[in-house]
Amino acid sequence: MNIRFEQTQNPKPKPPQDALFFGKYFTDHMFVMEYDEGKGWHDPAIVPYAPISMDPASMVLHYGQAVFEGLKCYRAGDGRLLLFRPERNFARLNKSDERVCIPHIDEEIALKALTELIKVEKDWVPSAEGTSLYVRPFTFSTEAHVGVHPSGSYKFVIILSPVGAYYPEGLNPVKIYIEDEYVRAVKGGLGFTKAAANYAASLRAQQKAIELGYTQVLWLDGVERKYVEEVGTMNVFFIINDEIVTPSLEGSILPGVTRDSTIALARSWGVKVTERRIAIDEVYSAYEDGSLKEAFGTGTAAVISPIGEFNWAGRKFRVADGGIGEISARLYEELTGIQYGRLEDKFGWVKEVL
Repeated sequence: MNIRFEQTQNPKPKPPQDALFFGKYFTDHMFVMEYDEGKGWHDPAIVPYAPISMDPASMVLHYGQAVFEGLKCYRAGDGRLLLFRPERNFARLNKSDERVCIPHIDEEIALKALTELIKVEKDWVPSAEGTSLYVRPFTFSTEAHVGVHPSGSYKFVIILSPVGAYYPEGLNPVKIYIEDEYVRAVKGGLGFTKAAANYAASLRAQQKAIELGYTQVLWLDGVERKYVEEVGTMNVFFIINDEIVTPSLEGSILPGVTRDSTIALARSWGVKVTERRIAIDEVYSAYEDGSLKEAFGTGTAAVISPIGEFNWAGRKFRVADGGIGEISARLYEELTGIQYGRLEDKFGWVKEVL
């Protein structure tokens, strides 16, 4: 599939690399591709970044048939541009699309589109410490019809954004509020997808957490309200004694790419990693008896985010004395070392763009 290219006539000034807020700035171009029933995906193009014109009756606006992904492009010290496991993101995009009845996208075409877009926007990939180019692919329904059924037309778009740290705290530990009022997902729902509606359901609790002085929400299961699931934008891990424990994938949490990479990396060191259901009572008991050594979140945006404090039903408890644990720090250094090309990629995770 040939990709049409339209050069922008109004290039933007690039923001200072020491003032890159997450998700605020966007590059000069974007990738777009259309879908129409009976024709399939067609007309792939790299075009100037611009508003998307939509009919007020576009079905995405009424029924939320939309999915997104998130990954990063890193500039290595020698100037190479590197993607981290992009094939996993496009495979997950299709899993999410399938759940909300959006047509399958050829993953090789999607990866080609991304690499060609990055080549066009190569000068937007920042080089300052801790910076990267965030990649946001997304799909959404476009048919103009007010009626609940799968759309007959869709759009696939990739936009790019130079970013700094996702959390203002950087690698410093974050404070997490454990939500016990609202629920986000249940098995059989959208929890395992990156459907837009999955995140809309989290906003009220997230707002509450911020008002209480916490960075993010840790969700409990939506049925019994006792088993740990995930943080709003991250999968979660606990180190209890000498074992790393993380909630198992049972249909209500996202199968994170960084989660999978963390498990593989830790196991390669000989560390025991267990995926299972873990109750918040067990976490709190481990804190009380001193066996809870560390807690951290994993995700594309923050990579590894140490957790220094939890608030569960008014009970505040600190982890690792509110500092950064040894395993959390090592995981961060090794994962980012691979992503930026500083360390050997023994897993074959990195794809070189340029």
